[in-house]
Amino acid sequence: MAGSSRKSGHGATPATQALDAAGVAYRTLSYHHDASTPSYGLEAAEKLGVPEEAVFKTLMVSLENRLAVAMVPVAAMLDLKKVASMLGVRKVSLADRAEAERRTGYVVGGISPLGQRHRSPALIDSSAELLDAIYVSGGRRGFEIELSPFDLIRLTEAQTGPIAVYKD
Repeated sequence: MAGSSRKSGHGATPATQALDAAGVAYRTLSYHHDASTPSYGLEAAEKLGVPEEAVFKTLMVSLENRLAVAMVPVAAMLDLKKVASMLGVRKVSLADRAEAERRTGYVVGGISPLGQRHRSPALIDSSAELLDAIYVSGGRRGFEIELSPFDLIRLTEAQTGPIAVYKD
């Protein structure tokens, strides 16, 4: 993979620190974030010039008395019924913004699936397994991490399944 890992200093986040600790190869990419953008993930794909299907958004979902992480391509929506089925619960909903930020230690739009304050069960859309590289938030808006989807799956202990729904 092109690029190198960042060990510390400017730009280090809990996400990059987790990758460094695990010895995983990754590359960081930054861009100027526009606060008025309606979609953080689509903005990342456009500004970085990478395919939308390779940029995954990290969504926190609420189930019973806990939260879980769900990762889907930025051009897709999350299928909450499939997430509930995979997690063995009746119903899930998107987590409250403040609760997601408190649980992860990140702000919405910059929530990384890596280095979260509290570990949560994780799911990722199975399309990730078809990619050579995947892009996820590095822990703040305008900061992405490129890594192997298999490293991401391993480090987050994510279950894979068809949890993305595409709009026509």
